[in-house]
Amino acid sequence: MPGDGARRERVWDPALRAFHWALAVLVIVNWLLGKIGPSDMTLHFWLGYGVIALLAFRLIWGFVGPPPARFTRFIRGPRAVLAYVRDMVRPRPSHWPGHSPVGALAVVAMLAVLIMQVTTGLFADPDDYINVGPLASQVSSATSRAALRWHHRGADLILILVLLHWAVIVFYRLWKREDLVRPMIDGWKWVRRR
Repeated sequence: MPGDGARRERVWDPALRAFHWALAVLVIVNWLLGKIGPSDMTLHFWLGYGVIALLAFRLIWGFVGPPPARFTRFIRGPRAVLAYVRDMVRPRPSHWPGHSPVGALAVVAMLAVLIMQVTTGLFADPDDYINVGPLASQVSSATSRAALRWHHRGADLILILVLLHWAVIVFYRLWKREDLVRPMIDGWKWVRRR
């Protein structure tokens, strides 16, 4: 039990937690399918539609969900981000209520990259007559090839963001002695009011 004025609060609602873990599974499986096969990407497409549904939910939930899930609650200005970065290196828990200002930037980055990824996937055409995005016929062949290139680059960006996400979780656990995983499982987090 922290002795720095933090108290245990319910922060993450069940819908947001289910979204987080479902998105993690779909993104990881889809990334693996995209990188190592099989050559028929039908399952990759179906999981991509699942990612689209999850992203639509998260965008809606960011406006109508409980306060910690709302974008207006956790997206902060540059001053708050810089202040948090300076405090981040101190070896003590932040006990931030919900996403920290830096964590909010990570959420926005991941959502933006995933939206770009599913959009390019819808229009991509690898010229193999098998794995054609469902909307590829609606654009020129140059556009569908460009979408394919961006889709491949997006996969690399997603890998970087996922690895960075895991590294930050480990950093918080080992350096700051703050568990970020359990709250995303049970919803409860040690919070210090600001």
